Amino acid sequence: MQTQSSFEIQMSFDTRPYQPNDLLYLREIYLASRTVAFTWEYPQHYQLEDFDQATEDEVIWVATVGDRPMGYISWWPPQNFIHHLFVNPHFIRRGMGSALLQSGLAHIGRPASLKCVQRNSAAIAFYVSQGWRIDSTGQSPEGPYYLMMFDQD
Repeated sequence: MQTQSSFEIQMSFDTRPYQPNDLLYLREIYLASRTVAFTWEYPQHYQLEDFDQATEDEVIWVATVGDRPMGYISWWPPQNFIHHLFVNPHFIRRGMGSALLQSGLAHIGRPASLKCVQRNSAAIAFYVSQGWRIDSTGQSPEGPYYLMMFDQD
């Protein structure tokens, strides 16, 4: 009998605009994802409500499995700036991040940009694999970051 690794399991999901009943799920995803990805920070300072302030006035799209959100992307339309892309840690490496990124890029102009903390090597590798390029560097309270650009249509 053959078995499949979790990376080979096909998963069905959809992307759609944010709905108010997504809020609690997205708060949980934001908290869990930062705890897993940002190992250099202090997760005891994270709160569920951080999501609310971090995405204020942004456009949000979610990826759902069934009716439950499992990831999201948010962006600031006036600057074509992608601010967040987070997937439930149990659902990474299954195409959800790529699908969310494509959904966001379908709705914003070019060039699109985002900032990625330099310590987040997995995210940098992901964006580069999706056609993004490092444009410049900068400094933020979270540490040194790359400003990444996407010029393709």
